Amino acid sequence: MAGETVTQTKWEGKACVELAIPTAQEVWPLVEDFCNLHKWLPTIDTCYQVDGILGQPGMVRYVATTTTTSSNGNEETMIKWAKEKLLMIDSIKRCLSYEVTDNNIGMKSYVGKSTVSPINDDGKNGCKIEWSFVCDPIEGLRFEDFLSYIETALQSMAKKMEDALLSSR
Repeated sequence: MAGETVTQTKWEGKACVELAIPTAQEVWPLVEDFCNLHKWLPTIDTCYQVDGILGQPGMVRYVATTTTTSSNGNEETMIKWAKEKLLMIDSIKRCLSYEVTDNNIGMKSYVGKSTVSPINDDGKNGCKIEWSFVCDPIEGLRFEDFLSYIETALQSMAKKMEDALLSSR
């Protein structure tokens, strides 16, 4: 109708995973290494710095994955990508935040935050990794599906990080 504005609500979500053995001090350097997401997230093929100073707010990374779909006997390969800008990084609080600045996956705005914290008061044995986000609704996706993706991705990342840390002990 003329004169009416439609406001879409932001999507807000959070996923958490606890690791029983690795400490927050051991896990944080893996999360803090902003350009090595492909080492920990199995769905990411590549992740590298494209602008700014490594590890400093303002740095931009390029993240991409290749997907192949098949329909009616035809295979189609597509590269899904995003450029993500590091907004804040705090090694004392073990947290960082970033925003998607450009992409081909339908995100209009997205800000993510990752935090690593101890699960015990003494800081020994175990930590919690948290991935939270605020974004505009993503065309073609339901909130529940996007949150499920974040939860699954975090679980996969945490498992790979834990395996790597335990094998190096």
